[in-house]
Amino acid sequence: MFYGGYGLHGQAGEDEQRRFLMIGPDDTYDLAHFEFILREAGRIQRAHPALAPHVSVSLHCELADILNAYTRLVAQDRSLAGLRAYSAARPPHAEGLAVWIAAYLAHEAESHNVNLLHLSSRKALEAALTMARVFPHVSFKREVTVGHLLLDVDAPAGAYAKVNPPIRPRDDVEFLWRAVLAGDVDWIVSDHACCAEEVKAAGRGRGDIWLAKSGFGGTEYLLAGVFSEGSKRGLSCSRMAELLALNPAQRYGLLHKGDVAVGFDADLALLDPERRVTVRAAESPSAQGYTPFEGRELTGQVTATFLRGRLAWDNGRVVGAARGRYIRRPA
Repeated sequence: MFYGGYGLHGQAGEDEQRRFLMIGPDDTYDLAHFEFILREAGRIQRAHPALAPHVSVSLHCELADILNAYTRLVAQDRSLAGLRAYSAARPPHAEGLAVWIAAYLAHEAESHNVNLLHLSSRKALEAALTMARVFPHVSFKREVTVGHLLLDVDAPAGAYAKVNPPIRPRDDVEFLWRAVLAGDVDWIVSDHACCAEEVKAAGRGRGDIWLAKSGFGGTEYLLAGVFSEGSKRGLSCSRMAELLALNPAQRYGLLHKGDVAVGFDADLALLDPERRVTVRAAESPSAQGYTPFEGRELTGQVTATFLRGRLAWDNGRVVGAARGRYIRRPA
């Protein structure tokens, strides 16, 4: 049982996806193959116009050929190490060019709802904004993560913060924040990909950025992290609510979620805006065993959550039995 609501976005299994894309077990698939997925989404949108606003394709935009070439180059450059090396090995223009290709394929396939996930750099976000002007009939949604907003390549977490796309230099982080404040970002996520310490190379004391497994968990720091840093920069609480709840709920067809209004589920999080907390993995209920935000001081802490109007979590304590439900999307 789950303590919160849960649902599926529709990702196929590896074997199913390979059959659909007509590629063999030893082949890799890239954005060119995703034209077929975009075409299928466009077909569904045309066949079911009432559902069309809630049928979207979500894409991770990086070009494999560029990543492979730059990884070989950077691995031989002893002047680069850690997160800075990993960012250079998966350069921002690999993101930006992938966004351009994805946008053209969406246009060509007549797939009108595309979500550009975890944009991490200025080049990626500028490409996404440009493509929205080039193809105004395609609804592009732009996503950034709390990790890319709070961390940069000089973060002391080192290989613990390895993720794809990579954590970027400070200039990219500041550009992402300017985009958030300008209204050019549609939502902010945790991109939670829990990676236990015992299976992450960094957790075995090596700290090798190339051996470390990608991904880390961050859901518990999403609201506090955005509030702590966003409020310093002038981001209003109402805008935070849109970025963290309403906008993604509407896009993904969770029509009873994301707002405090008649007819909506009373899913609420209470945040104490004055409480300061220093992030410590040892104090987290997560089984991950570490956090890339270790030692960071956050202003604002969630003190209670409500699921459909009933208290579910109170000051670090789970309240009651698991009452999560499968969340059905429009069908």
